[in-house]
Amino acid sequence: MFRRVSITVIAGFLSASLCSVAQNSSGVQTQTTTTTSPNATGTGQTTTTTTTISSQSSNKKAKKKSRKTQNPIANVDSKQPDKVLFDRAEDAMKHGKYDVARLSLQTLINTYPDSEYIARAKLAIGDSWYQEGGAAAMAQAESEYKDFITFFPNMPEAAEAQMKIANIHFSEMEKADRDPTHARRAEEEYRQMILQFPDSPLVPQAKERLLEVQEVLARREYLIGHFYYLREDYPAAIARMKSVTDTYPLYSGADEALYELGQAYEKEIEVIRRSKVPESAKGTLIKRYTEGAVEAYDRILTRYPLEVSAKDARKRLEAMKQPIPKATPEAIAEDKAEIASRGSLGHIGKVMENFHRGPDISEATKVGEPTLVDPKQASAPDMVRAANASVTSVLAGPSGGNSVTVEKVSPGAMPAANAPVPHSDTTPDTSAAPAADATAAGDSANGTAPAAAPAGTDMKNDLTPAPAAPNGPAPVPPPTQVNDLANAPANTNPPAGNGSTSASSSSAQQQAPPADSNTESSSKKKKKKHLLLF
Repeated sequence: MFRRVSITVIAGFLSASLCSVAQNSSGVQTQTTTTTSPNATGTGQTTTTTTTISSQSSNKKAKKKSRKTQNPIANVDSKQPDKVLFDRAEDAMKHGKYDVARLSLQTLINTYPDSEYIARAKLAIGDSWYQEGGAAAMAQAESEYKDFITFFPNMPEAAEAQMKIANIHFSEMEKADRDPTHARRAEEEYRQMILQFPDSPLVPQAKERLLEVQEVLARREYLIGHFYYLREDYPAAIARMKSVTDTYPLYSGADEALYELGQAYEKEIEVIRRSKVPESAKGTLIKRYTEGAVEAYDRILTRYPLEVSAKDARKRLEAMKQPIPKATPEAIAEDKAEIASRGSLGHIGKVMENFHRGPDISEATKVGEPTLVDPKQASAPDMVRAANASVTSVLAGPSGGNSVTVEKVSPGAMPAANAPVPHSDTTPDTSAAPAADATAAGDSANGTAPAAAPAGTDMKNDLTPAPAAPNGPAPVPPPTQVNDLANAPANTNPPAGNGSTSASSSSAQQQAPPADSNTESSSKKKKKKHLLLF
């Protein structure tokens, strides 16, 4: 009997285990309870109870299936396919698949031109190029951002696009002594950002970046001016330093530029004093350059009173015997705030700067308003032309020595006796005029009028004798011409050469009577020369 009961219990356990294995494979758990109780015949009765329980694994699989159906891309309503394309492009950009993202965005723009995602798709294309990086990609990004600003200028994202354009050139900016192309472009784009979108929350960041860019540009202009100063080209140095101090007043080295500007003015004064310019012209130029030097030193003491160059500027004003200005409390507080906002590189930073392409912008100020409109730039050629014009105007004055004399010739006036032949480069002699006036006055006092000039003698041959006056003396007869060939003796011997010719000519000269120099004709001299040649 005991054996029969144990066999029954074992069979129940086996059947329960087989059922549980089958149900677990199907995702269902079973709980089996076996109970043995004696019956009336004295034998045991076994009762097996089976309970079915759902497994947790089946619930997990169901949750996973439900999660897959909740995908924002796959579970989008079929009436918004443009949204599907836009979400797919964003997902591709997150995974670095920029080509796939641009393809989806371009499909969205071309297929659904009236979609509400057009503006965001155009901006996203520029962002894909911007995130990809590289020179070519940055150029494409700038082009896409400019197109976005052109088509959607009133959207809030337009300011963001303009800011990214400026950041592109800011990241490509080089050191102060290198190519300034990207620095100038960055300055232009940040200025346009501030002026075109003044209400954007990105304006403070744009102003801070603009101050950093202007620090680099000001440093470049100062280095060029300092080079001209060392080469003793003072007009060019003055033009550069003046441009730096007028355009970038927040430059960290503005006080040094102003002091060097004053020194260049003083050096130019020394050059003028050593030159051969007339003293009247020197005085005008020296006064002008002295005023420029004093103005530069005064600006250091009134605008940058706490800088290092303030002490040197004070000494120069004392040496020039000029009044020394005093800075206002507002100017002192402003200069103090600018100095406190500037940073500096440590020793390691200065060493590592040699291995960086970008400039050092640690000394740029963080306070103050940047220059949004450039003032008129100083020019070295204009300065030289102004100095030359000043000298020319002084020399052309009445005391300069370049005066012009005009002689008025009265009709009928005769030149004085033995007067030299007038030329254009000689000063006319007016000493004969008073004598002629005195002669005319004496004649009038004696009651005789001066002889009038013969009428109709203008533009006539000088060899033609003038007609005699009615009561005047007879005209002098013309001198008689003497023919040397007619008076010379006949020579029967033919000329034997140069020696005989010279001998015959010398004998002819000894036999000819001496001629009067007053009556000798000019043709005689020509004939003598003619005889010598033959």
